[in-house]
Amino acid sequence: MPHSFSFERTHRDPETLARTGTLTTAHGSVKTPAFVGVATRATIKALEPQALVDLGLQIVISNTYHLHLQPGEDVVASLGGVHGFSGWNRPTMTDSGGFQVFSLGASKDHGVGKVASIFPGETAPTRKKRTGKPLVKLTESGADFRSVIDGSPHSFTPESVITIERKLGADIILPLDECTSPLHDHAYTKRSMKRTHRWAIRGLSAFRTLRDDPTFPNPDQVLYGIVQGGAFHDLRLESARFIGDLDFEGFAIGGSLGKSKRDMWNVLDWSVPLLRDEAPRHLLGIGEIQDLFTCVARGIDTFDCAAPTRLARNGSVFLKGAPRHRINLRNAQFISDDAPIDPSCDCFTCRTHSRAYLRHLCRAGEFSFYRLATIHNLRFLVRLMSDIRNSIADGTFSSLSKEWGFPL
Repeated sequence: MPHSFSFERTHRDPETLARTGTLTTAHGSVKTPAFVGVATRATIKALEPQALVDLGLQIVISNTYHLHLQPGEDVVASLGGVHGFSGWNRPTMTDSGGFQVFSLGASKDHGVGKVASIFPGETAPTRKKRTGKPLVKLTESGADFRSVIDGSPHSFTPESVITIERKLGADIILPLDECTSPLHDHAYTKRSMKRTHRWAIRGLSAFRTLRDDPTFPNPDQVLYGIVQGGAFHDLRLESARFIGDLDFEGFAIGGSLGKSKRDMWNVLDWSVPLLRDEAPRHLLGIGEIQDLFTCVARGIDTFDCAAPTRLARNGSVFLKGAPRHRINLRNAQFISDDAPIDPSCDCFTCRTHSRAYLRHLCRAGEFSFYRLATIHNLRFLVRLMSDIRNSIADGTFSSLSKEWGFPL
Protein backbone atom coordinates (compact mmCIF):
# COMPACT_ATOMS: atom_id res chain seq x y z
CA MET A 1 0.00 0.00 0.00
CA PRO A 2 1.38 3.46 -0.82
CA HIS A 3 2.47 5.08 2.42
CA SER A 4 0.41 8.23 1.84
CA PHE A 5 -2.95 6.43 1.57
CA SER A 6 -4.92 5.29 4.60
CA PHE A 7 -8.43 5.08 5.96
CA GLU A 8 -8.96 5.42 9.69
CA ARG A 9 -12.40 4.76 11.15
CA THR A 10 -13.14 7.05 14.08
CA HIS A 11 -16.79 6.70 15.21
CA ARG A 12 -19.68 4.30 14.66
CA ASP A 13 -23.38 4.97 15.01
CA PRO A 14 -24.91 2.57 17.57
CA GLU A 15 -28.13 2.06 15.59
CA THR A 16 -26.97 1.83 11.96
CA LEU A 17 -23.86 1.05 9.88
CA ALA A 18 -23.01 4.76 9.68
CA ARG A 19 -19.43 5.61 10.56
CA THR A 20 -16.99 8.50 10.45
CA GLY A 21 -13.41 8.31 9.30
CA THR A 22 -10.41 10.04 7.79
CA LEU A 23 -9.37 9.18 4.25
CA THR A 24 -5.76 10.25 3.73
CA THR A 25 -4.25 10.68 0.25
CA ALA A 26 -1.10 12.18 -1.21
CA HIS A 27 -2.95 15.48 -1.64
CA GLY A 28 -4.61 15.77 1.74
CA SER A 29 -7.23 14.19 3.96
CA VAL A 30 -10.99 13.84 3.68
CA LYS A 31 -13.29 13.65 6.68
CA THR A 32 -15.97 11.04 5.94
CA PRO A 33 -18.82 10.64 5.23
CA ALA A 34 -18.20 13.18 2.47
CA PHE A 35 -19.79 14.46 -0.71
CA VAL A 36 -17.48 14.32 -3.73
CA GLY A 37 -17.91 17.19 -6.17
CA VAL A 38 -18.22 16.22 -9.84
CA ALA A 39 -15.47 17.97 -11.79
CA THR A 40 -16.14 16.22 -15.10
CA ARG A 41 -13.52 17.98 -17.23
CA ALA A 42 -11.20 18.75 -14.29
CA THR A 43 -13.52 21.54 -13.19
CA ILE A 44 -16.83 21.93 -11.42
CA LYS A 45 -18.89 23.99 -13.83
CA ALA A 46 -18.85 27.74 -13.06
CA LEU A 47 -16.40 27.45 -10.14
CA GLU A 48 -12.63 27.81 -9.92
CA PRO A 49 -10.53 25.75 -7.46
CA GLN A 50 -10.23 28.54 -4.88
CA ALA A 51 -14.03 28.79 -4.69
CA LEU A 52 -14.18 25.07 -3.88
CA VAL A 53 -11.63 25.57 -1.12
CA ASP A 54 -13.57 28.53 0.26
CA LEU A 55 -16.85 26.62 0.45
CA GLY A 56 -15.16 23.66 2.15
CA LEU A 57 -15.37 20.97 -0.50
CA GLN A 58 -12.84 18.27 0.33
CA ILE A 59 -12.57 16.08 -2.78
CA VAL A 60 -13.64 16.01 -6.44
CA ILE A 61 -14.01 13.34 -9.12
CA SER A 62 -13.09 13.89 -12.77
CA ASN A 63 -14.12 11.92 -15.83
CA THR A 64 -11.63 9.69 -17.61
CA TYR A 65 -13.71 9.44 -20.78
CA HIS A 66 -14.03 13.20 -21.27
CA LEU A 67 -10.43 14.03 -20.34
CA HIS A 68 -9.20 11.31 -22.70
CA LEU A 69 -11.14 12.89 -25.56
CA GLN A 70 -10.16 16.45 -24.65
CA PRO A 71 -7.44 17.55 -24.06
CA GLY A 72 -5.98 14.03 -23.79
CA GLU A 73 -4.21 12.30 -20.94
CA ASP A 74 -0.74 13.07 -22.31
CA VAL A 75 -1.43 16.80 -22.20
CA VAL A 76 -2.73 16.53 -18.64
CA ALA A 77 0.28 14.44 -17.59
CA SER A 78 2.71 16.93 -19.12
CA LEU A 79 1.18 19.68 -16.99
CA GLY A 80 1.43 17.84 -13.67
CA GLY A 81 -1.59 15.54 -13.82
CA VAL A 82 -5.10 16.65 -12.89
CA HIS A 83 -3.78 18.48 -9.83
CA GLY A 84 -1.22 20.61 -11.63
CA PHE A 85 -3.39 20.97 -14.73
CA SER A 86 -6.46 22.22 -12.85
CA GLY A 87 -4.90 23.98 -9.87
CA TRP A 88 -6.94 21.85 -7.47
CA ASN A 89 -4.14 20.46 -5.30
CA ARG A 90 -6.42 18.46 -3.03
CA PRO A 91 -7.81 14.90 -3.06
CA THR A 92 -9.12 13.80 -6.45
CA MET A 93 -10.72 10.72 -7.97
CA THR A 94 -11.19 9.67 -11.58
CA ASP A 95 -13.82 7.24 -12.78
CA SER A 96 -13.15 4.61 -15.43
CA GLY A 97 -15.36 5.86 -18.25
CA GLY A 98 -17.63 2.85 -17.75
CA PHE A 99 -20.71 4.98 -17.23
CA GLN A 100 -20.03 6.93 -20.41
CA VAL A 101 -19.95 3.62 -22.27
CA PHE A 102 -23.31 2.85 -20.67
CA SER A 103 -24.69 6.25 -21.65
CA LEU A 104 -23.75 5.64 -25.29
CA GLY A 105 -25.32 2.18 -25.27
CA ALA A 106 -27.90 0.76 -22.88
CA SER A 107 -28.79 4.16 -21.43
CA LYS A 108 -30.04 5.32 -24.83
CA ASP A 109 -31.69 1.99 -25.59
CA HIS A 110 -33.54 1.86 -22.27
CA GLY A 111 -34.18 5.56 -21.70
CA VAL A 112 -32.54 5.64 -18.28
CA GLY A 113 -29.59 7.51 -16.81
CA LYS A 114 -27.78 8.14 -13.54
CA VAL A 115 -29.70 11.23 -12.46
CA ALA A 116 -33.20 11.98 -13.69
CA SER A 117 -34.43 8.50 -14.48
CA ILE A 118 -32.00 6.15 -12.82
CA PHE A 119 -34.98 4.66 -10.97
CA PRO A 120 -37.59 4.16 -13.72
CA GLY A 121 -40.16 2.71 -11.33
CA GLU A 122 -41.60 -0.75 -11.07
CA THR A 123 -43.44 -0.37 -14.39
CA ALA A 124 -40.65 -0.31 -16.95
CA PRO A 125 -40.97 2.11 -19.87
CA THR A 126 -41.42 0.75 -23.36
CA ARG A 127 -38.07 0.26 -24.98
CA LYS A 128 -37.57 2.24 -28.17
CA LYS A 129 -35.55 0.63 -30.89
CA ARG A 130 -32.57 2.73 -31.82
CA THR A 131 -31.73 3.25 -35.48
CA GLY A 132 -28.40 3.96 -37.14
CA LYS A 133 -24.92 2.74 -36.24
CA PRO A 134 -24.37 1.75 -32.60
CA LEU A 135 -22.24 4.26 -30.69
CA VAL A 136 -20.47 1.61 -28.63
CA LYS A 137 -19.50 -2.04 -29.04
CA LEU A 138 -18.64 -4.17 -26.02
CA THR A 139 -16.35 -7.17 -26.37
CA GLU A 140 -14.28 -9.29 -24.02
CA SER A 141 -11.37 -7.03 -24.88
CA GLY A 142 -13.14 -3.83 -23.84
CA ALA A 143 -15.29 -1.13 -25.40
CA ASP A 144 -15.04 0.41 -28.87
CA PHE A 145 -16.77 3.76 -29.29
CA ARG A 146 -16.77 6.98 -31.24
CA SER A 147 -15.94 10.39 -29.82
CA VAL A 148 -18.92 12.62 -29.10
CA ILE A 149 -16.67 15.55 -30.11
CA ASP A 150 -15.51 14.59 -33.59
CA GLY A 151 -16.69 11.04 -34.26
CA SER A 152 -13.17 9.59 -34.16
CA PRO A 153 -12.86 5.91 -33.13
CA HIS A 154 -11.52 4.99 -29.70
CA SER A 155 -11.11 1.85 -27.63
CA PHE A 156 -11.07 1.34 -23.88
CA THR A 157 -9.57 -1.84 -22.47
CA PRO A 158 -9.01 -2.58 -18.79
CA GLU A 159 -5.30 -2.01 -19.37
CA SER A 160 -5.58 1.17 -21.44
CA VAL A 161 -7.97 2.77 -18.94
CA ILE A 162 -5.48 2.17 -16.14
CA THR A 163 -2.73 3.74 -18.27
CA ILE A 164 -4.95 6.76 -18.96
CA GLU A 165 -5.80 7.19 -15.29
CA ARG A 166 -2.17 6.76 -14.24
CA LYS A 167 -1.32 9.64 -16.58
CA LEU A 168 -4.18 11.75 -15.23
CA GLY A 169 -2.70 11.20 -11.78
CA ALA A 170 -5.73 11.30 -9.48
CA ASP A 171 -5.31 9.97 -5.94
CA ILE A 172 -8.06 7.35 -6.33
CA ILE A 173 -8.90 5.66 -9.62
CA LEU A 174 -11.44 3.07 -10.78
CA PRO A 175 -11.11 0.14 -13.21
CA LEU A 176 -13.11 -0.30 -16.40
CA ASP A 177 -16.53 -1.84 -15.77
CA GLU A 178 -19.86 -2.11 -17.54
CA CYS A 179 -22.68 -0.12 -15.98
CA THR A 180 -25.85 -2.07 -16.67
CA SER A 181 -29.40 -0.71 -16.93
CA PRO A 182 -32.26 -1.29 -14.46
CA LEU A 183 -34.05 -2.88 -17.42
CA HIS A 184 -31.40 -5.51 -18.16
CA ASP A 185 -32.54 -8.99 -17.18
CA HIS A 186 -30.77 -11.40 -14.83
CA ALA A 187 -29.05 -13.33 -17.62
CA TYR A 188 -27.51 -10.25 -19.25
CA THR A 189 -26.58 -8.70 -15.90
CA LYS A 190 -24.80 -11.90 -14.89
CA ARG A 191 -22.81 -12.04 -18.15
CA SER A 192 -21.90 -8.38 -17.74
CA MET A 193 -20.88 -8.87 -14.11
CA LYS A 194 -18.64 -11.82 -14.96
CA ARG A 195 -16.97 -9.77 -17.67
CA THR A 196 -16.52 -6.85 -15.27
CA HIS A 197 -14.87 -9.27 -12.83
CA ARG A 198 -12.44 -10.41 -15.52
CA TRP A 199 -11.76 -6.79 -16.40
CA ALA A 200 -11.14 -6.06 -12.69
CA ILE A 201 -8.40 -8.70 -12.56
CA ARG A 202 -6.81 -7.32 -15.73
CA GLY A 203 -7.05 -3.74 -14.47
CA LEU A 204 -5.53 -4.65 -11.13
CA SER A 205 -2.66 -6.46 -12.86
CA ALA A 206 -2.02 -3.46 -15.12
CA PHE A 207 -2.10 -1.12 -12.12
CA ARG A 208 0.50 -3.18 -10.26
CA THR A 209 2.73 -3.19 -13.33
CA LEU A 210 2.53 0.58 -13.78
CA ARG A 211 2.44 1.65 -10.14
CA ASP A 212 6.17 2.30 -9.84
CA ASP A 213 6.64 3.95 -13.23
CA PRO A 214 8.34 7.32 -12.47
CA THR A 215 6.89 8.95 -15.60
CA PHE A 216 3.41 9.14 -14.08
CA PRO A 217 2.39 12.17 -11.97
CA ASN A 218 1.20 10.47 -8.78
CA PRO A 219 3.21 7.51 -7.41
CA ASP A 220 0.85 7.21 -4.40
CA GLN A 221 -2.27 6.59 -6.47
CA VAL A 222 -4.63 3.79 -5.36
CA LEU A 223 -7.20 1.66 -7.17
CA TYR A 224 -10.73 0.91 -5.92
CA GLY A 225 -12.70 -2.12 -7.10
CA ILE A 226 -16.28 -1.78 -8.39
CA VAL A 227 -19.10 -4.06 -7.25
CA GLN A 228 -21.71 -4.79 -9.94
CA GLY A 229 -24.68 -7.16 -10.24
CA GLY A 230 -27.66 -4.90 -10.83
CA ALA A 231 -30.54 -5.21 -8.37
CA PHE A 232 -30.28 -9.01 -8.23
CA HIS A 233 -29.59 -10.43 -4.79
CA ASP A 234 -27.49 -13.41 -5.85
CA LEU A 235 -25.40 -11.36 -8.27
CA ARG A 236 -24.67 -8.56 -5.80
CA LEU A 237 -23.57 -11.13 -3.22
CA GLU A 238 -21.34 -12.85 -5.77
CA SER A 239 -19.82 -9.59 -6.99
CA ALA A 240 -19.23 -8.18 -3.51
CA ARG A 241 -17.46 -11.39 -2.48
CA PHE A 242 -15.39 -11.54 -5.66
CA ILE A 243 -14.33 -7.88 -5.74
CA GLY A 244 -13.96 -7.81 -1.96
CA ASP A 245 -11.41 -10.64 -2.09
CA LEU A 246 -9.17 -8.80 -4.55
CA ASP A 247 -6.34 -6.53 -3.48
CA PHE A 248 -8.12 -3.19 -3.92
CA GLU A 249 -7.51 -0.33 -1.48
CA GLY A 250 -11.19 0.59 -1.40
CA PHE A 251 -14.48 -0.24 -3.04
CA ALA A 252 -17.13 1.46 -5.14
CA ILE A 253 -20.68 0.25 -5.65
CA GLY A 254 -21.86 0.96 -9.16
CA GLY A 255 -24.03 -0.11 -12.05
CA SER A 256 -27.78 -0.35 -11.95
CA LEU A 257 -29.17 0.19 -8.47
CA GLY A 258 -32.63 -1.04 -9.46
CA LYS A 259 -35.95 0.56 -10.32
CA SER A 260 -36.59 2.35 -7.01
CA LYS A 261 -34.94 3.74 -3.90
CA ARG A 262 -35.94 0.56 -2.10
CA ASP A 263 -33.97 -1.46 -4.65
CA MET A 264 -30.92 0.72 -4.03
CA TRP A 265 -31.18 0.23 -0.29
CA ASN A 266 -31.38 -3.52 -0.82
CA VAL A 267 -28.28 -3.44 -3.01
CA LEU A 268 -26.36 -1.69 -0.24
CA ASP A 269 -27.74 -3.97 2.47
CA TRP A 270 -26.51 -6.97 0.47
CA SER A 271 -23.15 -5.58 -0.67
CA VAL A 272 -21.65 -3.49 2.13
CA PRO A 273 -21.36 -6.24 4.79
CA LEU A 274 -19.27 -8.33 2.37
CA LEU A 275 -16.67 -5.59 1.81
CA ARG A 276 -13.70 -5.26 4.13
CA ASP A 277 -14.67 -3.05 7.05
CA GLU A 278 -11.29 -1.34 7.15
CA ALA A 279 -11.59 -0.18 3.53
CA PRO A 280 -13.43 2.96 2.34
CA ARG A 281 -16.70 2.54 0.39
CA HIS A 282 -17.85 4.85 -2.39
CA LEU A 283 -21.30 5.00 -4.00
CA LEU A 284 -21.15 6.04 -7.65
CA GLY A 285 -23.54 8.63 -9.04
CA ILE A 286 -25.88 9.06 -6.05
CA GLY A 287 -26.29 12.20 -3.95
CA GLU A 288 -29.81 13.49 -3.33
CA ILE A 289 -30.51 14.74 0.19
CA GLN A 290 -32.42 11.62 1.18
CA ASP A 291 -29.69 9.41 -0.25
CA LEU A 292 -27.05 11.04 1.92
CA PHE A 293 -28.89 9.89 5.04
CA THR A 294 -30.15 6.49 3.93
CA CYS A 295 -26.87 5.44 2.31
CA VAL A 296 -24.63 6.72 5.12
CA ALA A 297 -26.84 4.62 7.39
CA ARG A 298 -25.89 1.61 5.24
CA GLY A 299 -22.17 2.18 5.61
CA ILE A 300 -21.25 4.39 2.64
CA ASP A 301 -18.31 6.75 3.19
CA THR A 302 -18.26 8.91 0.04
CA PHE A 303 -20.69 9.85 -2.74
CA ASP A 304 -20.43 11.62 -6.06
CA CYS A 305 -23.34 13.11 -7.98
CA ALA A 306 -23.73 15.80 -10.64
CA ALA A 307 -27.34 16.52 -9.67
CA PRO A 308 -26.64 19.33 -7.13
CA THR A 309 -24.67 21.40 -9.65
CA ARG A 310 -27.01 20.57 -12.53
CA LEU A 311 -30.01 21.56 -10.42
CA ALA A 312 -28.30 24.85 -9.55
CA ARG A 313 -27.81 25.76 -13.20
CA ASN A 314 -31.51 25.12 -13.81
CA GLY A 315 -32.71 27.34 -10.97
CA SER A 316 -33.16 24.79 -8.16
CA VAL A 317 -31.41 25.54 -4.89
CA PHE A 318 -31.39 23.64 -1.62
CA LEU A 319 -33.48 24.75 1.35
CA LYS A 320 -34.18 22.60 4.37
CA GLY A 321 -37.89 22.01 4.91
CA ALA A 322 -39.01 22.78 1.35
CA PRO A 323 -40.52 19.96 -0.71
CA ARG A 324 -37.57 17.65 -1.45
CA HIS A 325 -35.52 20.30 0.40
CA ARG A 326 -35.24 22.62 -2.58
CA ILE A 327 -36.96 25.55 -4.27
CA ASN A 328 -36.87 26.76 -7.87
CA LEU A 329 -35.91 30.40 -8.13
CA ARG A 330 -37.46 30.67 -11.58
CA ASN A 331 -40.89 30.71 -9.93
CA ALA A 332 -42.86 33.99 -9.88
CA GLN A 333 -43.29 33.89 -6.10
CA PHE A 334 -39.69 35.08 -5.69
CA ILE A 335 -39.92 38.12 -7.99
CA SER A 336 -39.73 40.61 -5.11
CA ASP A 337 -38.50 38.34 -2.30
CA ASP A 338 -35.69 40.16 -0.49
CA ALA A 339 -34.70 37.18 1.69
CA PRO A 340 -31.62 35.07 1.02
CA ILE A 341 -32.10 31.54 -0.29
CA ASP A 342 -31.48 30.21 3.22
CA PRO A 343 -31.16 32.63 6.19
CA SER A 344 -29.13 30.02 8.09
CA CYS A 345 -26.61 29.50 5.28
CA ASP A 346 -23.17 31.12 5.51
CA CYS A 347 -22.27 30.88 1.82
CA PHE A 348 -21.30 33.96 -0.22
CA THR A 349 -24.55 33.81 -2.19
CA CYS A 350 -26.79 33.82 0.88
CA ARG A 351 -24.72 36.49 2.63
CA THR A 352 -24.82 38.79 -0.38
CA HIS A 353 -27.88 38.34 -2.59
CA SER A 354 -31.66 38.08 -2.35
CA ARG A 355 -33.93 35.52 -3.93
CA ALA A 356 -35.38 38.31 -6.08
CA TYR A 357 -31.99 39.23 -7.50
CA LEU A 358 -31.05 35.61 -8.08
CA ARG A 359 -34.37 34.99 -9.81
CA HIS A 360 -33.67 37.97 -12.05
CA LEU A 361 -30.24 36.58 -12.98
CA CYS A 362 -31.71 33.15 -13.63
CA ARG A 363 -34.59 34.38 -15.79
CA ALA A 364 -32.25 36.69 -17.70
CA GLY A 365 -29.84 33.86 -18.44
CA GLU A 366 -26.93 35.59 -16.76
CA PHE A 367 -23.88 33.34 -16.33
CA SER A 368 -23.30 34.75 -12.85
CA PHE A 369 -26.40 32.87 -11.70
CA TYR A 370 -24.76 29.53 -12.46
CA ARG A 371 -21.87 30.41 -10.20
CA LEU A 372 -23.94 31.84 -7.34
CA ALA A 373 -26.45 28.98 -7.29
CA THR A 374 -23.70 26.36 -7.51
CA ILE A 375 -21.83 27.94 -4.60
CA HIS A 376 -24.96 27.69 -2.47
CA ASN A 377 -25.85 24.10 -3.38
CA LEU A 378 -22.34 22.80 -2.76
CA ARG A 379 -21.95 24.75 0.50
CA PHE A 380 -25.33 23.39 1.60
CA LEU A 381 -24.09 19.82 1.07
CA VAL A 382 -20.74 20.50 2.72
CA ARG A 383 -22.54 21.81 5.83
CA LEU A 384 -25.01 18.92 5.80
CA MET A 385 -22.21 16.33 5.61
CA SER A 386 -20.47 18.06 8.51
CA ASP A 387 -23.70 17.84 10.54
CA ILE A 388 -24.02 14.16 9.63
CA ARG A 389 -20.45 13.45 10.76
CA ASN A 390 -21.02 15.29 14.03
CA SER A 391 -24.28 13.42 14.66
CA ILE A 392 -22.58 10.06 14.14
CA ALA A 393 -19.84 11.07 16.55
CA ASP A 394 -22.29 12.10 19.27
CA GLY A 395 -24.82 9.30 18.72
CA THR A 396 -27.66 11.41 17.30
CA PHE A 397 -27.54 10.39 13.64
CA SER A 398 -30.97 8.74 13.65
CA SER A 399 -32.50 11.82 15.28
CA LEU A 400 -30.90 14.10 12.70
CA SER A 401 -32.17 11.95 9.85
CA LYS A 402 -35.70 12.04 11.29
CA GLU A 403 -35.46 15.82 11.72
CA TRP A 404 -34.79 16.08 7.99
CA GLY A 405 -37.78 13.88 7.21
CA PHE A 406 -36.01 10.59 6.59
CA PRO A 407 -36.63 8.25 9.53
CA LEU A 408 -34.26 5.29 9.34
